[in-house]
Amino acid sequence: MNKSKKLKVAITGNIGSGKSTFSKFISEMGYSVLYADDISKEFLANDPVVRSIVIENFGAGAFTDGDINNKYLADVVFSDHEKLNKLNSILHPLVRKKIEQLSDESLEKNDIVFIEAALIFEAKIEKLFNYVVLISSDKNIRMERVKTIKNLTEEEFLNRESNQISEDEKKKKADFIFSNNGTIDELKTKANLLINILQTSD
Repeated sequence: MNKSKKLKVAITGNIGSGKSTFSKFISEMGYSVLYADDISKEFLANDPVVRSIVIENFGAGAFTDGDINNKYLADVVFSDHEKLNKLNSILHPLVRKKIEQLSDESLEKNDIVFIEAALIFEAKIEKLFNYVVLISSDKNIRMERVKTIKNLTEEEFLNRESNQISEDEKKKKADFIFSNNGTIDELKTKANLLINILQTSD
């Protein structure tokens, strides 16, 4: 890759697609990866203003003994589109600003920084990145993964899926699309392929 070129690369995908696993492979290769979900949780856990606004809008049950009550929040927001929009309106501007800050800091030392985020297109932040990578997987496969790994019910999966833009729409917007209907090793090979492509890009 041209050493003067610095790249911000987003990794996204719908629930159960395997974007986090793909991102883990990228990280294991020594590349900087920022996780939007972790940044969001950091604000919820440690920012007193955010906590106060969340409690005001979603009730004291959003936190248990000072910790985020993820199940409570998920049950509340994923069953009510307006409440999900409200939570996103609280967190997304903060997360976006933090991603920009951390990305710029990372690029002072690295040529590429990756950002893993589920809602790149939903939050309309794709223009922040040089490339958007979509990890795609058939809906039935994704549902089985989520039921097994995250212990969600089919109804919970469908509620979350309904709040995301469809894969077909995301495929029209993404710069790279990697299918994840096979094995973990196949996905790891695709992560290596992405790195090779980016390293040889102009």
